[in-house]
Amino acid sequence: MLVQAILKNKGDDGVVTVPPGTTIQAAAEVLAARRIGAVVVSPDGKRVAGILSERDIVREVGRRGPGCLTDTVDRIMTAAITTCTRSDSADTVLERMTAGRFRHMPVVEAGEMVGLISIGDVVAARLGELAMEKDALEGMIKGF
Repeated sequence: MLVQAILKNKGDDGVVTVPPGTTIQAAAEVLAARRIGAVVVSPDGKRVAGILSERDIVREVGRRGPGCLTDTVDRIMTAAITTCTRSDSADTVLERMTAGRFRHMPVVEAGEMVGLISIGDVVAARLGELAMEKDALEGMIKGF
């Protein structure tokens, strides 16, 4: 399965972004309101400057205390981002996420973000593929 199919299954809710300079508190409020695990930091909603996850926020609050919530996302976001394209396979993306120990990957084409996939999206897609393969094999064995 390709990333394109995963994006299609997700629907077109768009990618939730916050601009650089947003406070960590404001970003945390977006995460809570949208019930998501990460936001892309982007100056224009198209280019990826970084990613800020719940884990990043918790790690910083644990390290520095709640006073860090007035800092901007630029200070704690992950700036070295691994991206994929719509033509990458789910297996390749899953391998990259596992090796890099991250759970969100922007989908970028021609320098612009076209989507965001999570490890949950990739695992769900892979499980769907495995279920179809299982059904096909059972059908072949049973003669359906």
